[in-house]
Amino acid sequence: MAVSLWRLMKTKDYLITALVPLAVLIIPLVGNLTVEGWNWTGGDFLVAYAILAFTTGFFRLFATRTWANLAYKAGAALGVVGGFLVGWVNLAVQIIGDENPGNLLYLLTLAGGFVGVAFSRFHPAQLAKVAFGMAAALLAIPAASALFWPTDFNPGYLRIQLVSAGFAAMFAASGLLFRRAAGEVPVPA
Repeated sequence: MAVSLWRLMKTKDYLITALVPLAVLIIPLVGNLTVEGWNWTGGDFLVAYAILAFTTGFFRLFATRTWANLAYKAGAALGVVGGFLVGWVNLAVQIIGDENPGNLLYLLTLAGGFVGVAFSRFHPAQLAKVAFGMAAALLAIPAASALFWPTDFNPGYLRIQLVSAGFAAMFAASGLLFRRAAGEVPVPA
């Protein structure tokens, strides 16, 4: 029997999802008011709130599984933080040059991860496969971008590969934690 995602979360989860991003946004608000050159618009705050609320809600979906052990929660936290960082950095400054279409591959990797999580139904063994697939994709993006769009490749191939490898390491560690969780917890069908 399929369970609606809305029923998987409780009222306190919705409150956490709505209020935690507001607390985090106090930092850029203070920066906007006190730091010269920090010029966030209302739209910037709205986008930041949406991203932070989505990230918080997504983690709450993972963390509130009744059978989630510490390895599962740590894997979820690492995967969600990794996805947040990939998306945030890519949207804020673009990882590969200013106009390189390869930046879209990072967002497509995140989209593929969301689809994988949906099909995994939060089962740790399947989540491990999703995390490992995302790590592999993140490692391949700089090479594919250098091959297909070599003209705008700032700040250089090695630096971009190192950034991608850092993101990939987060997802690989997440996959290892999910794999460990799969061996420890009987997951309901």
